[in-house]
Amino acid sequence: MAKKLNIIMFSGEYDKALAALVLANTAREMELDVTMFFAFWGLMLLRDPEKLSLEDKTIFEKMFGVVTPKGPEDLPLSKMNMAGIGEKMLKKMMNDENVPTLTNFLNGARKKGVKFYCCKLSMDVMGLKIEELLPEVEMMEAKGYLKDALESDIQLFI
Repeated sequence: MAKKLNIIMFSGEYDKALAALVLANTAREMELDVTMFFAFWGLMLLRDPEKLSLEDKTIFEKMFGVVTPKGPEDLPLSKMNMAGIGEKMLKKMMNDENVPTLTNFLNGARKKGVKFYCCKLSMDVMGLKIEELLPEVEMMEAKGYLKDALESDIQLFI
């Protein structure tokens, strides 16, 4: 029986998302089953910029949709973001070292079979629709996440 890694992604920050996806990809390469559960700000990582919609949303949901990051490459840094300058510096440094982008790590995890779940409550509160996320994402309630976490060998909260 394969070992299992469970990551709850609560943060919507570039560097934290990068760390989570590096671990998810590495775990899959080590043949671990990997599930990622995205709640609140972590959902921004899963947004598909081509599928964002303001239809059938309240004024607050529309405002949230406009001011929040549109996808992985729009996420700010957790520290030293400096109005976006820090993020640009980090991306340049990553490029100089031939480190893949956050989107590359996300796509790698998708191809490797990492299972992606979004928190139903977070989706409802933030006014997001499943159709606005990447196609692999499934909706899950907190109880389902906890059952998955209890069956995991490693649980991480990022």
